[in-house]
Amino acid sequence: MVNLVGSQRMPLALTLTGFIIGVAIFSDVAYVILNPLVHSAAKTMQVGIAVMSTGLVGALQLTHAIVPPTPGPLAAAAIVGADIGQTIIFGGIACLFGSLACWAWGVYFAGPRIKTMASDEFEGVSIDELDEDGPKELPSTLSSYMPIVIPIVLIGTQSVIALAAPEGHILRTIFGYLGWPVIALSVGVWLAYRNIKSKDDKEKAKDAWVESALKTSAMILVVTGLGGSLSAILRGTPAVDAIAMIFSDYGLPAILLPFVIGIIGNMITGSTTVGVITAAALVQPMLSSLALSPEAAMLAGASGSVIIKYVNSSYFWVCTSLSKLSVPDAVFSYGGATLVGGIVSFLTVCTMWSLGLV
Repeated sequence: MVNLVGSQRMPLALTLTGFIIGVAIFSDVAYVILNPLVHSAAKTMQVGIAVMSTGLVGALQLTHAIVPPTPGPLAAAAIVGADIGQTIIFGGIACLFGSLACWAWGVYFAGPRIKTMASDEFEGVSIDELDEDGPKELPSTLSSYMPIVIPIVLIGTQSVIALAAPEGHILRTIFGYLGWPVIALSVGVWLAYRNIKSKDDKEKAKDAWVESALKTSAMILVVTGLGGSLSAILRGTPAVDAIAMIFSDYGLPAILLPFVIGIIGNMITGSTTVGVITAAALVQPMLSSLALSPEAAMLAGASGSVIIKYVNSSYFWVCTSLSKLSVPDAVFSYGGATLVGGIVSFLTVCTMWSLGLV
């Protein structure tokens, strides 16, 4: 007999794991790492793979899109001039509610309708088997989380102290430096590097990490540069005032604009990163006309950039192929999760905006 309580708790645990890990790791990479655990959990609980994977897929994508220091939201925050610390704090709140909505979609809607079971291909797979030379000496749980947690804490603390401490206070000076994203993320990289135990692996990591960073940052720099250029062009045209007048004349909430642009950017290109940066670039010249804070604009656009993951998204194909779902089932399960999660995250941002928090 299936343990109904366990079949709800385990997907919730996986969803919350995705919520945490997605802050620091690209969503597709994180899903590749966690995929064996998803299959193992589904087999143990005797439930379909969609029950276990749907919430995780949605949560990974939400934090990847909304919460810095992943590259997309970090670049978008820079474009609109949003405070990174506040973006992390309030973006995390929005993602938490969105992730819970993804979990509910998987457990109560998608999961019961999709009959695909866990694959035996991943049974018994562990991280130890990934090393050709034998089991690796793995870091402790605390050491594993530190590269993720410490940069977020430093950036968040910097924003809190900037609001609470008076100008010129020593703590503002100290955390103004330590909480600067470049320094905070550098600390995270150093902590991650310390977790590599083998001397040979450390030497390999130097070149591999630099190569990976250059590949990732090159695309972000190009898209950000193009977005900045587009913002500069918009400032010199009547488009800014015209769009602001449309929202004013029809009584539309200003926060709806970046959300819609984020949806369009993502659905056309299949890229969450392009969606959130495009929304930031287009809305940035209009912030004063729309009476919209940089943080609210960035978070609204990021929430829209998750909607909806389907066949033009590389992340969709990674999750679909590893979970062994058919394309129609994956569209319903994973596309539905990103739709529900993005809407709930946006509604959370709207609530915080209406309360004057962002």
